[in-house]
Amino acid sequence: MNANLKETLTQIVNNMPTDWLRLTTHRLDIYNESLAKVEFLQKLETGVELEELPTAYDYIRLGHPLSCVLEWAIAKEADLNPESVISFSSDMMPILAVLRANKFLGIRTQIVCETPLSELIQSVYQYDFIQNQEIDKDFDGITIVIDGSEKADINVARYPNLGSVIIVNDNNTAYIKEIQHVRRRESIAMTPQNCLTVIKAMLGESTKGMNAVDTTELTRTIQEITNSKTQVAFSNCGLSAQYAIMMGQIHFANKNHPGKDIKFIVPPNCYGGTNDQARRVAACIDNVEIIDLPVDSGKDMVTELERILTDVAHADAVPYIIGEIPTNPRVEIPDLIKLRETLKKPRFTNDGATAVGAVFNLDQTFCPNVKFFGDHGYLNDVKVISYVSGSKFPSGGLCTAGYAVASDSAAEYMSFVENHLKLCDNEATNLQLQILTREMPTMNERIAKAYANTRGFVDYIQEQLPKAKINFVSHELAEATFTPSVFSLDLPASNEEQKRELNHKLIRMMINAIPEESKHCVSYGQLKGCYWTVPATSTQGTTKESDKDYIVRVSVAADFDLKKHQEVFKKFVKEAF
Repeated sequence: MNANLKETLTQIVNNMPTDWLRLTTHRLDIYNESLAKVEFLQKLETGVELEELPTAYDYIRLGHPLSCVLEWAIAKEADLNPESVISFSSDMMPILAVLRANKFLGIRTQIVCETPLSELIQSVYQYDFIQNQEIDKDFDGITIVIDGSEKADINVARYPNLGSVIIVNDNNTAYIKEIQHVRRRESIAMTPQNCLTVIKAMLGESTKGMNAVDTTELTRTIQEITNSKTQVAFSNCGLSAQYAIMMGQIHFANKNHPGKDIKFIVPPNCYGGTNDQARRVAACIDNVEIIDLPVDSGKDMVTELERILTDVAHADAVPYIIGEIPTNPRVEIPDLIKLRETLKKPRFTNDGATAVGAVFNLDQTFCPNVKFFGDHGYLNDVKVISYVSGSKFPSGGLCTAGYAVASDSAAEYMSFVENHLKLCDNEATNLQLQILTREMPTMNERIAKAYANTRGFVDYIQEQLPKAKINFVSHELAEATFTPSVFSLDLPASNEEQKRELNHKLIRMMINAIPEESKHCVSYGQLKGCYWTVPATSTQGTTKESDKDYIVRVSVAADFDLKKHQEVFKKFVKEAF
């Protein structure tokens, strides 16, 4: 490493803001999504104070200041554009990203690596490649070299227990966007702490990785909270958990229901990452298809599910459902007794044979305290896999790690989920597990405080603006333990254009008046204050324009100045109506 680069890196390590290691969501008022990472590095090179650098990525899962610094330093050493260097928390996901891109490009892939890759990558993921121990110079296609010194089209450097860095060389820049999208949807960037460890190693500092964390206590805590008796699968983020669930279920279906089509039934306006990932998986695998499940705006989840499951049964296909409870963004909870009956109901194929039963993949992130399993659980005797993004209440906003558990009747799926988390190297890091172990025991306390703040804000809005349409749980549902801290707000307006302008006016007023608490939303209910987004269904998403809901989504943390937010809302009403 040359002296100038070493000096710069040393200065960054010694003077970086503490939030670079601590926060999972960064400021959006100084973030330009089209220049993610680029603007941050441009300012870094011009010597802007570290505290004043623009936001590199809006959410830590996608990238963050230290991942950008690491990628920049590696690029500088290799005389490459920093855009060509991308870090992952996973060793395997950057390789899968290239294989995915080549599948759609129709380009062959040669992987040069000493250890053989899992045959499941070909049989389940349906990615095609050949593997060699040395580069075949005559190979017609893209060559990926893993942990080798020889330059190839793409090189992957693995850092044991820390993650990996993929380097896109020469004229292969078209891969960069596809690799970034995989990091965005099916994995995460190398975590800040692990990036710092690699940077310090580059500077010649001896660093010691964290020892493995005993998850016995954490597993017991999650089992108590969820009433689940199954093993707990720990992922590096919520979407990694969902990816392992989907791939595990495809693997399970291929093994136990060979030759049958697989249908993932997904609300088209649910969380953008959920939606996009599900459709990306289906695009890769021949016998997998997405079926839209309308759940909001007058559509009833159970009624729609009854219709769809009947059709899937008639087609003798395997049904897997992905659903959020409460729904996003309208915070609706289906009739859980009817949902249970619908999921349990025996169904038959057109030939009169018993159809394959459904499994409900439940995104429980908004209400991770609700007990769906156990003797008195809402969905206690149907096949359910529940998963949660840990970046919200489980970790108190301190890390992105997620987890998944199952009902007794779906326990057979958990070994498949665990298998695919390991295959993808998307398991939670040791530090993430340590944070969850420390924070999970007080999760329900944070949820209760955040709900009380949200209820106080919702009641005040209804009092000040009775014509506003607010989507939030009823008092009856709250007594039944559904206590989310997110609500959506439909402001009264004479037309759609006026409504959208009022939405933005409200958000601007809140953020300008209370910048230390009110923020543009990219992830909800984290450390402090209030998060705002509009349209409510586009968060980090590629949701189709026709499925976007142009209402305000508001999420509230346990640490929240209710009185101050009420004062600003009262002023907004006075000015706008």
